[in-house]
Amino acid sequence: MKRTIGLIFFLLLLAGCMNKIETNMDSKVADFSFTNQFEEKVSLDDLAGDYWIAYFFYTDCKMVCPRTTANMADVQQALLDENVTPNIVGFTVDPDFDTAEVLINYAEEYGIDNDSFTMLTGYEFDEVQSLSKNSFKSVLEDGGPKDNAFAHSTYFFLVDDKGQVVKRYDGLSMKEIDLLIEDAKKVM
Repeated sequence: MKRTIGLIFFLLLLAGCMNKIETNMDSKVADFSFTNQFEEKVSLDDLAGDYWIAYFFYTDCKMVCPRTTANMADVQQALLDENVTPNIVGFTVDPDFDTAEVLINYAEEYGIDNDSFTMLTGYEFDEVQSLSKNSFKSVLEDGGPKDNAFAHSTYFFLVDDKGQVVKRYDGLSMKEIDLLIEDAKKVM
């Protein structure tokens, strides 16, 4: 009898651990309310209760964004293929140029499923810069209007159901992207 109870306890403990992931961050996402690609307001409160994946990009980026956005679209598709509906949030770092219409076209260009991929705009650059630096602990610098270049993170971030950034992944590393997919399958 004791053996059976011990085995049941062990199996329950093991099942509880299966949804755990190794974390490398612990940072609260600051409250926000921005506009998505459908010109609807999306706030941190709207994301509460679910895990979500975040990244920073801009549509006119010629250096890293074509690769990171393609990688994020691949993450989305890999999760959908596993019957996991991801909640992906992209923050544009060029909100003056990246209007809702521009974001819709960008999503189409990358084959993004807009049902589980939200692209946010409708804020000032200093707001997204503060969010990047303070909540996601990542760089975001404006190269100036002449260059239309922004130095920004290539990391993908996993945010828990309470709005805590719990893990950072290199958005240019296939090994890290595979890890993100595996972690997301555990918690989403």
